Amino acid sequence: MAQERMDRDEFYALLAGKDEAALKKTLWTLYWKGARPVRERIEGLLGVVPPEAPPIDPQFVLRDVKYFAALVRSGAYLGGDRRVSPRERTRWRFIFRDLVKEARAALTSDDEESVRAGATALGIMVDLAQEMKRVDYFRSEDPVEAARFVVSDVVRAIWLRTRTVYGMEVFAQQGSAQLLKWESRYGWTRRGDGWVAERETSLAHVLAELLITPDMWDQFAQAYVEALNKSASSKSSRRVPKDLGEWHALLAERLAGSDHEGLLDQLPARSAQ
Repeated sequence: MAQERMDRDEFYALLAGKDEAALKKTLWTLYWKGARPVRERIEGLLGVVPPEAPPIDPQFVLRDVKYFAALVRSGAYLGGDRRVSPRERTRWRFIFRDLVKEARAALTSDDEESVRAGATALGIMVDLAQEMKRVDYFRSEDPVEAARFVVSDVVRAIWLRTRTVYGMEVFAQQGSAQLLKWESRYGWTRRGDGWVAERETSLAHVLAELLITPDMWDQFAQAYVEALNKSASSKSSRRVPKDLGEWHALLAERLAGSDHEGLLDQLPARSAQ
């Protein structure tokens, strides 16, 4: 049975018999051998100011993300490649999360070039997540779940920052093409359940939250139809009916009776099924 904690008087009475050197030794033992929360608590009581984290270099982050993606797609994380150590191979999901964290930090930078680098890096990670749903890049039954990567949250961050920094026109052009490429009717995990799946939402839902005025809907719809026409002859057009049905239903609801209702005639007829 665990001993009950001493009260303050008992504790002080016990310390009274120790000199300064003994007290320092006791505190040092507790600090050195204690768990991280204990060490941080002692540092806080002693007034230790933790060092500031070095600033993120968005260009370095983008470089690291590109290198990681190249390694992943080459099969290096499955084995037999000296560029990836055995430890890195088993800890791939933590590397993935760290890169996403750094890219999101880059996205919040003040200058446009840094924001662009952060958005590009995150876009590469979203591309990887889409591929991970069907390609075995890692030894994992559900790699997107293992990486704790919520695609819809990341895409929301990209789109919101793009709209804020570059304006609605750029957001509409880039976002419509990304919607065509990234939307997934049943999410981005393999199983469709678990921690990530519970937090995912469709990109159509994300857009519905970001397009807050009728003018925004009209502008995005026009850019989307242009992107749809450009992709009509590519393989991505095969995804339109099943993956973008929710988005097309939202467009039909928003554009019906408006000056841009004619855009609805350019949507695939099967998309609302």
